[in-house]
Amino acid sequence: MKKENLWRTALAQIQLDISEANFNTWFKETNISTLKRDKAVVAVPNAFVKEWIQSKYHKIILKSLKDLNKSIKSVDYIVSHSTTTPQENKEDKKIINQMEFQEIATDHQTGLNPKYTFDNFIIGPFNELAHAAGSAVSDSPGSIYNPLFLYSKTGLGKTHLLQAVGNKIKNNIKKKRVFYIPAQKFISEIISAIRNNKMDEFKYRYKDIDVLIIDDIQFLSGKEKTQEEFFHTFNELYEKNKQIILSSDRHPKSISALTDRLRSRFEGGMIADIGYPDTETRAAILKTKAQEKDFSLDDEVCYYIAENIQKSIRELEGILNKLIIQQQLTQKSIDINTTKKIFDDINQLSTVSFTFNKILKTVTDFYDVGERDVMGSSRKREVVKSRQVVIYFLRKDLNYSYSYIAKKIGGKDHTTVIYSYSKIEKEIQKNNEIKEEISHIKENLMSV
Repeated sequence: MKKENLWRTALAQIQLDISEANFNTWFKETNISTLKRDKAVVAVPNAFVKEWIQSKYHKIILKSLKDLNKSIKSVDYIVSHSTTTPQENKEDKKIINQMEFQEIATDHQTGLNPKYTFDNFIIGPFNELAHAAGSAVSDSPGSIYNPLFLYSKTGLGKTHLLQAVGNKIKNNIKKKRVFYIPAQKFISEIISAIRNNKMDEFKYRYKDIDVLIIDDIQFLSGKEKTQEEFFHTFNELYEKNKQIILSSDRHPKSISALTDRLRSRFEGGMIADIGYPDTETRAAILKTKAQEKDFSLDDEVCYYIAENIQKSIRELEGILNKLIIQQQLTQKSIDINTTKKIFDDINQLSTVSFTFNKILKTVTDFYDVGERDVMGSSRKREVVKSRQVVIYFLRKDLNYSYSYIAKKIGGKDHTTVIYSYSKIEKEIQKNNEIKEEISHIKENLMSV
């Protein structure tokens, strides 16, 4: 497989493992610059992206490439200001057209992808409230449901709906200035502005926006300076009747380390969740995406996929991308047996194995606390809670004994461990907030 196709195939897999906003933010304008023996060198557009990808996504990238090419043992990263894809032959171009990723069509002024519209957004019982709210806002921005806060687990269409609202406003109300940005990019802009003494420029850029759309707002958790700046930006826009649209992977009440004043602002407008689509809706979504990619999808294959992928629209598209690549590489049409074989391969690759270190890192990342603090004697409320959640997972998923957990967690007394486990177990039964947090952490563990 040529390096261009190898990278695009790897990206199809990476899309399954991270949020859509993060994929668009960090994997834009990347490619494999060289592929020699057992090493792939990935080119990225700047040093900031290089540092972020290395620290956050290296394991996912390496795994995706090794799954496709067993000889690859390591991945390096270089900064290249020319990350355009080399000239493809006719067959390569056909694959690339079908595998075209979202960021290629992004409008750099608005951050919006014109492919995301209400016309190709499939509506079902799981998302009709969110769709209705988004549609109402797009007709009358700033005067109804402000802010609009959408939340759901990853891969269920939040980004599509956010951008559909933005695109409709941009196209129908020409004078409105619309801007979409993933939260992590917003955070990096603030950090850069602070470092370079350019906060006035940052504030000026946002003060004239008519519709501000921020995706994955939960990443503001624990970032006090960013929250402060966003609070001022939010207030300035809100007081001018500018529309604010936010998305998150959880309800505002479940976003940890968020200031009360921001949480209050988020809860002051319309909050709508997106649930899981039913089988018929998943099949309809899959058919729509196949048509967009000019790919013929057999009904039996379509319903088999819809029945076996129940909790993520993004996973549906990831499987579709795999089928497209399989057909292009083998020059054979996709039947039900080929589809089942691909599912078997995926199931073998996705066998989950939790470890102590994986649990510790995932929990501390979620609550934005230090691993050393959790392992130490800190009595700060957020650290104690994180420690108790780590203990819960060690007991629940790894079946460690209480005495062994006590030794692993900085030599704590085993009665403290018993209390911590029991406390979280009871909280899950009566507290929806902690129940949602545990659910999100479990999902994160399974995607690491």
